[in-house]
Amino acid sequence: MAGFILRRLPLRGVLSTYTAEKALCVSWNRGLSVKDEGSSDKPGRANASPKIYTRTGDKGFSSTFTGERRPKEDQVFEALGTADELTSAIGLAREFCAEQGHTFVGELDKIQSVLQDVGSNIATPVSSARDSHIKKTRFSEKPVSDLEHWIDKYTDQLPALTNFILPSGGKSSATLHLARAVCRRAERSVAPIVRAGEADPSVAKYLNRLSDYLFTLARFAAMKEGKEEMVYRRTVEE
Repeated sequence: MAGFILRRLPLRGVLSTYTAEKALCVSWNRGLSVKDEGSSDKPGRANASPKIYTRTGDKGFSSTFTGERRPKEDQVFEALGTADELTSAIGLAREFCAEQGHTFVGELDKIQSVLQDVGSNIATPVSSARDSHIKKTRFSEKPVSDLEHWIDKYTDQLPALTNFILPSGGKSSATLHLARAVCRRAERSVAPIVRAGEADPSVAKYLNRLSDYLFTLARFAAMKEGKEEMVYRRTVEE
């Protein structure tokens, strides 16, 4: 019952311990609080930690934030899983960037938190949501504006892009490129959900802009570290 603490604690910073599917969906519908989970007639249970496993998904179904039970291969859970992969890829890149002392690490931290908000919105299909659900998980345009500001800031410091470049330029840059590729997949997984009116259009816009940011940041990291970016060259002679 890992995610029951979401009833009492802010979403950001809590979800990183758990999978996106389980934390964003299954346990939000428990209706438990920290006190509820700790209450027991058995000695020593008052301060016991909740178990990480719930057994509620053993038959291949899970729950959305709105309480729907859906197959785990449902588009919603596919999108949640991909968003979880994305924040994990960004986390890996963040560690390499932090080792190099890059000043933009704080932006990556913020992005990882925003991606939890993205997941909250995806996990709340509009067709089954009450007003209270929508109010809690609404996704605004502000994070999109932040990304655009950061993209412009770094682009102004980079040399003009005159060739196709390959994922390269050192560990920081290469892992940011990896995160960018995962971001593109996350965007593709979210697109049909947004088109169906089941998630905020700003979610798709954010992921689209995030891939641009990660590409720009990868180039910026390579430049700051003095690493060479590999340029695409056609390998088949005409």
